[in-house]
Amino acid sequence: LQTRLQAGQGYGNTLNCVLTVYRNESVAGFFKGMSFPLASIAVYSSVVFGVFSNTQRLLSQLRHGDASHAPVLADVALASMVAGFVSVGIGTPVDLVKIRLQMQTQPYITANNKLKPTVPGFPMYRGPIHCFRTVLQKEGIAGIYRGVGAMLLRDVPGYCLYFIPYTFVCGWINPDGCISPNPSSVWLAGGIAGVISWGTATPMDVVKSRLQADGVYLNKYKGILDCILQSYQNEGLKVFFRGITVNAVRGFPMSSAMFLGYELSLKAMKRDQTETNP
Repeated sequence: LQTRLQAGQGYGNTLNCVLTVYRNESVAGFFKGMSFPLASIAVYSSVVFGVFSNTQRLLSQLRHGDASHAPVLADVALASMVAGFVSVGIGTPVDLVKIRLQMQTQPYITANNKLKPTVPGFPMYRGPIHCFRTVLQKEGIAGIYRGVGAMLLRDVPGYCLYFIPYTFVCGWINPDGCISPNPSSVWLAGGIAGVISWGTATPMDVVKSRLQADGVYLNKYKGILDCILQSYQNEGLKVFFRGITVNAVRGFPMSSAMFLGYELSLKAMKRDQTETNP
């Protein structure tokens, strides 16, 4: 739904998008392009959380001489930015394939920008592997990383607004400074962090989605600035908030589960380490 609302045409609102997708493509339409993200989500999440926690520990070691020392705000922010920067290397190709598969059956706007949809005859891509190979052959590495600049502008500040709220909400719920917060605290803090992060990242998420969807059948945008200008001129300021409801709603359960899994995994590994080395 997020991609259709942000890069597609003819959807008045979220409910209309749901009904249109179901009417035209049945339930399968809601799961298009998901195999590639599902196959890579474990690696992606491991890299993001691993880079964040290890950078944070390194900064604590350099600043305080103790890797386990509670990080200060500047350390959390810097570790978040590093995690966001590294995540783009993995996330950009995955997002591009997902978006191309989701958008290839959609109406698109012709080069003269008139709001008259032209429906493609047949899907260009047969699946995620075929999509990745086709883009790589036709557009090279630059094509696979199309939208990387917009993704950097989304994820670097986005992860700051992901990990910082989580850290502070956990600290607020656990004022005694408990190193390992209880599951309910993690669940709530993670959900709040997800809503804040995805809600504020929506404008640049729209730009990223449009840049990556561009090129399925034609090329409209020359870059980030051109995409922003064309989108604003044709659809006004509201276009940059398309999909914000979907982003915010999905951000809570997705981030709650992510942080809960992360904290429980850390607790389990620390317990095993303690038992192995008493």
